[in-house]
Amino acid sequence: MAERIRIKDIALKAGVSVGTVDRVLHKRPNVSAKAREKVEKVLKEQNYEPNIYASALAYNKSYHFCVLIPRHDQVAYWEEVEQGVKKAADLRKDFNISVSLHYYDRFDNENFLAEAESCFDGKLDGMVIVPAPLDITKQVTDRLHEESIPFVLLDSYMPDLRPLAFFGQDSFASGYFAARMLMLLARDQQEIMFMKITKDGKVVSKQQDNREVGFRHYMHDHFPSIDILTLELPFYGNRQQYDAMFDDFFNRHPHTHHCITMGSKAHVLGEFLLRTNRRDVQIMGYDMVKKNAECLKQGSISFLIAQHGYQQGYFCVEALFRAVVLKTKIQPVNYMPIELLTPENVDFYRRFQL
Repeated sequence: MAERIRIKDIALKAGVSVGTVDRVLHKRPNVSAKAREKVEKVLKEQNYEPNIYASALAYNKSYHFCVLIPRHDQVAYWEEVEQGVKKAADLRKDFNISVSLHYYDRFDNENFLAEAESCFDGKLDGMVIVPAPLDITKQVTDRLHEESIPFVLLDSYMPDLRPLAFFGQDSFASGYFAARMLMLLARDQQEIMFMKITKDGKVVSKQQDNREVGFRHYMHDHFPSIDILTLELPFYGNRQQYDAMFDDFFNRHPHTHHCITMGSKAHVLGEFLLRTNRRDVQIMGYDMVKKNAECLKQGSISFLIAQHGYQQGYFCVEALFRAVVLKTKIQPVNYMPIELLTPENVDFYRRFQL
């Protein structure tokens, strides 16, 4: 094993003090151009690689990150994301990292802004944001840029906001893929149901909008003759309301045997089919939440697309840690894999425990 090069060895070869080498390594000021040139030359000659973890620990500085996500009672998927956030915070606690979670109502822009504002009340070194609409989120990210606070976007990619990084699926590709998988089963059908859960005609995220674009693009190119029948369910509806709407839909469309939804609540229809013992309708949906998995195993859901929410939560915090604490470069766009779950492989799907 090659002998590790010490800072004092670099200083001796460059003819400068240990303090000067330290300032050059950590890109701090008060170093003359001549001294910096000498140190950088020796570093290059020796292929010196600093121990960035040891350096970060030595500073004993504290850091605080805020994570702004939707409330869990609205979409169960975010529980998995939060678990990943907490895991990353726990693994980096030796670096004096603390993470606070702030929850907002997905359809209340004022609530989003209020929860974001609360993040600025104390120490803030970085932020993870599940975005609201672009113009609303921009009010927050503009301030983050003004105060030179890095932020990471999760779930929906909005490049105009200039984030440090993004973690999530390629929404368009995901919707396109979902359509392709659905049509392996429904290629001989005349119509399919497109189920949405909306408030005032809007779905909960830009990501779902982009998935729908990908889905419709595939259908337009490959199955233009199939009718896509949209059923919109109220976001704050209850089971009785949903059941009545499903009954009405299937009474009016008795030849519809396949359904797709771009969100995580395929189980709303799946549970209805199981309760009413309907075995002639199959569903494709998103996210490995418990109720979806149960419907998948019982056969009312054919496919689920999993997007690894645990890893997304983990990697967002880890990206802030590496950028803020270790001062390392972060890959800006990080697409998660598009993983297809079926009744046959769902038990083998495991959250990657980082």
